[in-house]
Amino acid sequence: MFEFLFKRPGDKPGDKPAGQGGQAGAQAEPSASAATHSSNHQRTAQAEKLGRIGDDEAAAVEFILQCEFSELRLAAAEFVHSPALIERVHTAMRNTDRRVAKLMQSRLDAHRHREAEHRRAQAAVEQAESLLKDALLTPNHVAELDRKWSVISAPELDAAFQTVRAALAQRLEAQVALQRAMIDRVAALRQLGGAGLSAAELGQRLDVLAQEQDEALRSPEHPSLPRALVAEFAAGMEKLRAGLQVQEAGQAALAARAAFIDAQQAKPVAELNAETLRREWKALPHLPQDEQAAELQRRFDALLATVPQPEPRKPKEPREPRLAHEGGAKAPAKEGAKDNKPRGADQHFIDTMDAMEAALQQGSLGAAADHDKALKDAREKGMRLTPAQSDRLAHLRAELKRLSDWARWGGNVSREELIKTVEALPTQNLAMSELAKKVGSMRDRWKALDSLSGAAPKSLWERFDAACTAAYAPAAAHFRHLADERHANAARGQELVEEAQAEIARLREGSVEWKHVAGTVQRLRLAWSHLGAIDRKEKKRLDALFADALNVLQGPLEEQRKAEMAEREAIIEEAAAIDPHDRHAIDTMRALQQRWQDHARSLPLERKSEQALWQRFRAVCDDVFQRRKETMHEADIERRAHEAAKEAISARLEAAADSVTPATVGKVLREAQAEWQAIGPVPRAHEARVEKRYHAAVTLVQQHADQARRAAGVAQAGMLRDKLRLVQELEQAVAADNAGATDWEARWSGLPSLDADMERTLRTRFDAALAALRGSAEQKAAYGRTLEANRGKLLHELLRLEIGAGIDSGPEFARERLKLQVEVLQSSLKSGQGAGQGSGRGAQGGATAQLRDLCALAALVDARTASRIEQLALRVAKEGK
Repeated sequence: MFEFLFKRPGDKPGDKPAGQGGQAGAQAEPSASAATHSSNHQRTAQAEKLGRIGDDEAAAVEFILQCEFSELRLAAAEFVHSPALIERVHTAMRNTDRRVAKLMQSRLDAHRHREAEHRRAQAAVEQAESLLKDALLTPNHVAELDRKWSVISAPELDAAFQTVRAALAQRLEAQVALQRAMIDRVAALRQLGGAGLSAAELGQRLDVLAQEQDEALRSPEHPSLPRALVAEFAAGMEKLRAGLQVQEAGQAALAARAAFIDAQQAKPVAELNAETLRREWKALPHLPQDEQAAELQRRFDALLATVPQPEPRKPKEPREPRLAHEGGAKAPAKEGAKDNKPRGADQHFIDTMDAMEAALQQGSLGAAADHDKALKDAREKGMRLTPAQSDRLAHLRAELKRLSDWARWGGNVSREELIKTVEALPTQNLAMSELAKKVGSMRDRWKALDSLSGAAPKSLWERFDAACTAAYAPAAAHFRHLADERHANAARGQELVEEAQAEIARLREGSVEWKHVAGTVQRLRLAWSHLGAIDRKEKKRLDALFADALNVLQGPLEEQRKAEMAEREAIIEEAAAIDPHDRHAIDTMRALQQRWQDHARSLPLERKSEQALWQRFRAVCDDVFQRRKETMHEADIERRAHEAAKEAISARLEAAADSVTPATVGKVLREAQAEWQAIGPVPRAHEARVEKRYHAAVTLVQQHADQARRAAGVAQAGMLRDKLRLVQELEQAVAADNAGATDWEARWSGLPSLDADMERTLRTRFDAALAALRGSAEQKAAYGRTLEANRGKLLHELLRLEIGAGIDSGPEFARERLKLQVEVLQSSLKSGQGAGQGSGRGAQGGATAQLRDLCALAALVDARTASRIEQLALRVAKEGK
């Protein structure tokens, strides 16, 4: 149970601690004296061996693996830097020497970090080389590469990266120059469109821009050019080229027409012909619409004005008709002769013949037959016709007979085609209504043929009637099925009416369930709407019965629904009266929502009313929740403010960690704790993170303060070592009676001052030794005896303090250390304290006070004892006790 008292640093787990049982103590006694004599020699020899190692890492590793002294192993570990050897030492010392293992682990971590950085740097260099080879280099890729490299520490690859990065920068600069030139070319092309340049100058400028664009497209960085600008340049160039061609064509036309006018003006006027000039002028290229074209047109018109015009021809005199010239005197004689002949048909008869002739010409045989009948009736009344009229009437009747024969033949052909069409109807998969219409239209067409081309033969009529009957058979069956469905729908409607009347009977009996009544009414309405077609007379009767029954059901149902709506209104008012700041507001709202659902299940309202009330109730609920949310939002804002304040405290502690001192750390932490406690709660989701950061900041401040305290303690330990060595040297001079010529006061004054208590303690010891050195021989001898007498007490106190500090005293002090450990254990048990507590504190209440008491004891010491005292002082300073 008390094994921790006997365990020393460097002991292996399998080793038994010194003092474990009486037999171990008995065995340790014979070896203690031998170890005492050989320990100093062994330590000195291994220290000399360590000094001879130099920079040989392999020898340093072997020394570490074989050395028994932890401080020498730690010193030798400073020479090991190779990863393989570091790994070897770390594996061997992991369970043996914690300080050496920790040093090796830190070096392994540093080596792995360097390797990881090297790999990242190599990947960045390879990425840069890949980007350099990429045809399309974009600035964002280079920026991303720069961000990666900025967090990489690899000096060995920095030169290679900077070389590739410079090449990438050159490519980016080339891209920028190429893109700017592209923008300038597009702008120049846009300006050329309205510059009003001549064709030659415009063509020259376009050629220059086209050459620059071709060079840009042949550039290695041409993929970086914006596609929109390239397309715009190409479209603009094409447009300007087309305009240039039009302009050149217009100038060529102007030149050609000007040359034509000049050539014609050079000819004699007598050789010119106006029609020829106009024809040749029209054949020339088309002129543009500008002032030059108008000027040329005016010149051409002036040229035409100078050309003599041909004389117009005289019109021929009209000749008189021959008959009018030759037979004018005989006309009255003919008229007189006509008066002697019979007059013939009247005008109405002649008009009827004209109408008959017109009907025959138009192919209207029915109208022609009617006119022929009217003419027959007129002849039967005794009307006499002239020979010419008789011939004309005979000709018209012969034409009517001929056309009637053709019509009869054509009608029979049409009837045959009509029969084939009707016989093909069943194969066309027509809808029944369309099939019925088709058959009816076929029969109408048959009747029309009878009126146009006469009656049909009986055989054709029988075939046509049989074909129509066969074609109409599916439609007839379909219509019979529809009639049956109408009868079935009427029966179903009667059942619905009877069901409604039965519900009315139950309602009058008093056994009513309003939800069932509402469902029945809704179901009956829905079923009636899906009832289907019914004969008109039957439907009118059933509609009246169903409406009466439904009205009887609707009366009490509407009354109940009014009461239900009043209840819903009350629920809405209760919801609107809820205080959103009340802590029970949510529970109350949920209870109201549950009441609403219960009422909705007990009696559903009309859909429109239900939706309107539900929307109002939902709006009230949303308003309550929204106001509560706003309240919570305000609270959340306050919590976020608290979070920001606490984060500020943590940030202030983190910033003050580097500047805090052991003297001010307590005040800083107390103020931070008081301010932290005064701040309200933070958002629950961030509470753990905020608390974690605050505790981490406090720990960081404490760590920095502890480090500063330890650093100050280590510095004090160094100054204590120097002054203690000076005092010990002075005491050695007193014991050896060697006054010498040393200026002890000057050496003391040349050393920095310690803290007040330790400075006063060592100064007292120093003054006593200096007084003895400067005194008489008897004083020197007496002080020397005192120094010699205090040697044993000093060793005893030093061993006790080493036990308390957990420092290895060496194998030569194993026996004395065991006895003293047992004494400490016994005193701890008697005083009622834990073993761990009793072993770490002296009677004076602190390792610093005990060290001060030890330093106050004037005694002669050897090099080993002085080294042990210095190691103890360093341990006390590091632990900050």
